[in-house]
Formats: sequence, structure tokens, C-alpha cells
Amino acid sequence: MDLTLAFPEQLSQHLRSLRKAQGLTQAQLAARMGVTQSRISAMESDATKLTTEQLFRVLSSLGTGLVLRTQDLEPQAATSHTRPKPLEGGTGGLW
Repeated sequence: MDLTLAFPEQLSQHLRSLRKAQGLTQAQLAARMGVTQSRISAMESDATKLTTEQLFRVLSSLGTGLVLRTQDLEPQAATSHTRPKPLEGGTGGLW
């Protein structure tokens, strides 16, 4: 399953989706990772505060990884305050 991330805030929902796709509860994932269920809940509420190490640890616990792809994206004007357009070809983030 490929998930495309367009915004940092989407990370939480995608991590939750990955967990649920494997049929795991928060408690079961927490046990795999050696953390508390409340830590998993916090991560799924706001994953933007995860360190890179923590992100890779949870991805590994979910049996998945991170893939970065280059894409031809239109450059935005320097004065633009809009978010970048979502990447094509997925429903969520590139994992």
C-alpha cells in the first residue's frame, strides 16, 4: 500500500491506517515497540512531534518503511503562502 503525504499533519492518520490495516490495537503496537498505549495514542493524535528515530522505529514495528521519490513539481512563487499541491498517484503518504 502506498500512502502519499502532502502535509505533515497527515502522518498521524497514515500511521493509524497502517496499524489498523494490520489489525493491531494501540496496545498491541505499544507492546511491539516497548512503549505505553498512551504513547501510541499521542503519536496518532500528533505525529508531527515524532523524531526521525521514533518515526523509523514505529515504521519498523509496522513492517513498513519510508520511500522518497522525486517528482516534477511546479515551483511556487516566492510570495505564495499556499501549501504545495498533493503528490499524484496515491491516497496518502509515500511509505
